[in-house]
Amino acid sequence: MSEWERLLEHIKKGKASWSEFERFLNLPNEYLDPFLEHARNLTQKNFHNKLKIYIPNKKFPAISITGNECALECAHCDKKYLNGMQPILNNSDLNDFLMSLSKEGGKGALISGGCEPDGSVPLINYLDTIKKIKEKTKLIINTHTGLLNEATAKKLVEAKVDIVSFDINIDNAVIKEIYHLEKDIRDYERAVRLLKKYKLNVVPHICIGLYYGELHKELESIKFIKEMGIFPSLIVLIALIPPKNSKNLFKRPIPRDIAKVIATVRFVFPRTEISLGCMRPRGDIKVDIEKQAIKAGITRIEIPSKTTLKWLRQINPEINLTYYSACCAIPKEFEEFTESQDSDIKGYLNI
Repeated sequence: MSEWERLLEHIKKGKASWSEFERFLNLPNEYLDPFLEHARNLTQKNFHNKLKIYIPNKKFPAISITGNECALECAHCDKKYLNGMQPILNNSDLNDFLMSLSKEGGKGALISGGCEPDGSVPLINYLDTIKKIKEKTKLIINTHTGLLNEATAKKLVEAKVDIVSFDINIDNAVIKEIYHLEKDIRDYERAVRLLKKYKLNVVPHICIGLYYGELHKELESIKFIKEMGIFPSLIVLIALIPPKNSKNLFKRPIPRDIAKVIATVRFVFPRTEISLGCMRPRGDIKVDIEKQAIKAGITRIEIPSKTTLKWLRQINPEINLTYYSACCAIPKEFEEFTESQDSDIKGYLNI
């Protein structure tokens, strides 16, 4: 039996150590397929033959409460994500926007924004308004908090937000070089302890290839989620999109590397849903990333290519595809509310 066959047997028996998972992430690609097959079999066993597809459209917009302003100017971002959000800069406008969204059949919103120098998103100034919206509507509220403090955690509970999408990053090199943040992994530990203390619904996000497009301590983030006892019902995996102004410092993550990280999450969390989130490279690599992610055991995907869905139908004609007008981080209890058959996703329904 080869060393890779022994490694696969350890993983199948649930006996793999963290050092063995590290070896798996460095596995030569020619040996990868049996591992992906096991990851997919685990997914089929625990989640059956289905894939959930999320198309946020106008029913689940992303809002930036800081416009395109961010104190950090992260190397991987260059504010392009903020520029793609709806800028809302005061409580009155936020209230009016969300009330109109509800009246027009909206399902929810992501409330996000740029960070303060301490790595926090200044949500606390808007949580009283969000609380009123939650009392008056059925909107699902997903929040990006960044490195929140205790006052914000308390207010999030009072506002009854449904989701805290929290970026897990246990890599001091990324914190310093990419985020330009004078923090370390202890600050992430403190933030997660606060989220746990107040029993907020944390959906961990892991960005693959954030260190200049290379795999670099993603396993530490997976280990952190496991050992901190977050017990998530869902983990969202995203992947670096190299910034255009990076002078070739960043490269696109390799699709098979993305698959390795997803498969590792599946091995460590066999009964946890895994989503391939919206932040991932597009262009000629998009379909390959999506196919590899499906092979590696995702249960959810946001805005997939129709080419990928046609391929999936061809290799698995019995697959159950369900569509939702929401972001991919919504809790399972909201699936009935957000399930979509409307014209917004007609092109996806007719693959």
